[in-house]
Amino acid sequence: MTVTDATEVHWEAAEALRQADPQLADLLAAEAARRAESLQLLAGENLTSPAVLSALTGPLIDKYAEGYPGHRHHSGCALADAAELLAIDRAKQLFAAEHANVQPRSGTSAMLAAYAALLKPGDVVLAMSLQHGGHLSCGSRANFSGRWFDFIGYGVREDDQLIDLGQVRELARLHRPKAIVAGGISYPRHIDWAEFRKIADEVDAYLIASVAQVTGLIAGGVAPSPVPYADVTVAATHKLLRGPRGGLLLCSAELAERVDRAVFPFSQGGAAMNEVAAKAVAFAEAGTPAFGEYLQRAVDGARVLAGALAEAGAPPLTGGTDTHLVTADVSPLGLTGREAELRCAAAQLMLGKCALPYDQAPVTEASGIRLGTGAVAAQGMGRSELSEVGALIGRLLTSGPDPRIGERVRELAAAFGRR
Repeated sequence: MTVTDATEVHWEAAEALRQADPQLADLLAAEAARRAESLQLLAGENLTSPAVLSALTGPLIDKYAEGYPGHRHHSGCALADAAELLAIDRAKQLFAAEHANVQPRSGTSAMLAAYAALLKPGDVVLAMSLQHGGHLSCGSRANFSGRWFDFIGYGVREDDQLIDLGQVRELARLHRPKAIVAGGISYPRHIDWAEFRKIADEVDAYLIASVAQVTGLIAGGVAPSPVPYADVTVAATHKLLRGPRGGLLLCSAELAERVDRAVFPFSQGGAAMNEVAAKAVAFAEAGTPAFGEYLQRAVDGARVLAGALAEAGAPPLTGGTDTHLVTADVSPLGLTGREAELRCAAAQLMLGKCALPYDQAPVTEASGIRLGTGAVAAQGMGRSELSEVGALIGRLLTSGPDPRIGERVRELAAAFGRR
């Protein structure tokens, strides 16, 4: 399907919605207008491709296919089976994995399934602490993980903000965890998967790779893959992969049955087959040269952005980035992360506040901001544009609100638009 075809399908669906529910149609139109006038620098957001959008709204959207290909609980699933098998085969090829489960509805539900496949309630798990960049599924008391398992947190060194592998090894030997989780949501550097594997082997622990933020980078070969090292890799199909919102599990053939049963029937019912089909599209697109070029543009742009923030007096975590992520400390400018977030949002620059390692500020305020270049790189922005965007953010953080900055942001948003 071409971009023109997908746009036509989208327009027809939008017109049907306007006729049936004008109130909601107005809300969606307003959201589209908001995006058209702003730059999305939220690390977890991206733009799906027209082909992915088409698959999401295709006929599989209302097909109930509880179970797995060849073993469904409903009839009429032959084509749904074919779509899921296609997604599985493409995921296995893309990530060089022995087994893939494409049914999880989110990265967090995929993490739940990974824990269910490998652990029992009360087991000890070693993971990056939330304050140092770990996800809420790595021990937050507000999340199932912190209620069902005994989490021990490792962190980064205070001097360079890099993961303290010595601390990871020491904690692993002391607590003998059943599993070690490697990866986080605001850590901008590549993970040393081989060293984590060594530590896990020393204490006979499973290694779970949490790579929701960098799944696309791994798919495109821009970031090292955990698949050869981890027992289970927990990934996300949106974010850098530019697919539908959803999760993905990769593992060895030996763990395949345990992982599959942890998804269905343990933690999910029938799969969303339109999402599965859209994942198949995203996996195919991620294997193209154009996708690799997009990823490199995102990483290059993030490095330029990190440099611009450093020049403005907001030093980036770890001194820079290997990925599309930039986490920066705005406290030297006399700001909290929340204040910086609101100041940028008023100029249509969408980014998020972020707690930093050893942060003394309350979590609701934080001392840092977290940015991502996935969406703007998808729109075609590269080094020169991100250099300007970084300078605009720097001016907002150091000099305060300026209506001219908002005007320039809207010009950039209009010039690139959705691609």
